[in-house]
Amino acid sequence: MNALFRSTLHGALGLGLVSLLAYSIWAFAPRAAGSEIGMYLLIALVYLAGSGLALSGLLKGEKRLRRFYAMFLPAFAGYAVLWSLAWFVIKHRPGEWAGAVAGTLFFAWIIWLCLRRPGGFWVGAVLLFALHTAGYFIGGMWMYGLLDRGIEGWERPEVAVVAKLGWGLFHGLGFGAGIGLAFGWWQRATT
Repeated sequence: MNALFRSTLHGALGLGLVSLLAYSIWAFAPRAAGSEIGMYLLIALVYLAGSGLALSGLLKGEKRLRRFYAMFLPAFAGYAVLWSLAWFVIKHRPGEWAGAVAGTLFFAWIIWLCLRRPGGFWVGAVLLFALHTAGYFIGGMWMYGLLDRGIEGWERPEVAVVAKLGWGLFHGLGFGAGIGLAFGWWQRATT
């Protein structure tokens, strides 16, 4: 299997699982943190904690988990802050797009710097943005489509849980594929 495809698949499956866990807060216990901002913080914590375990294998060399967290934590924290700011300030679809652009570019820039500025920054960053954003918006279409159509024999709250979890899964698959592809692209010269 091609190394770039393998890292893309690893990222998609790994972050898909973490994202499913993170979105389960929204699906099952959205008021656990007391507010919408608190819910976003809890979701971000699940991403921060779980991603190293799921994705550190994307990093080449020794002490992967420690090195991965050292780059992922600031990259994802910046992504989450920028995305959330765009959502709360700009709102709706324009806020989602602004958050996707600002968040994924910041994320890419931090990872790229930590990998010692390999060639091809813009290729990795654009692919990360494209896959992340595709996963996010496909997830949104899944959720709203399912909420509109429903599931025969299911009550609306049950459908809402499946709809939210589906959004999380698609978002994680896309974002993870982008992360895996970017890591594979930027580390290809060290193979």
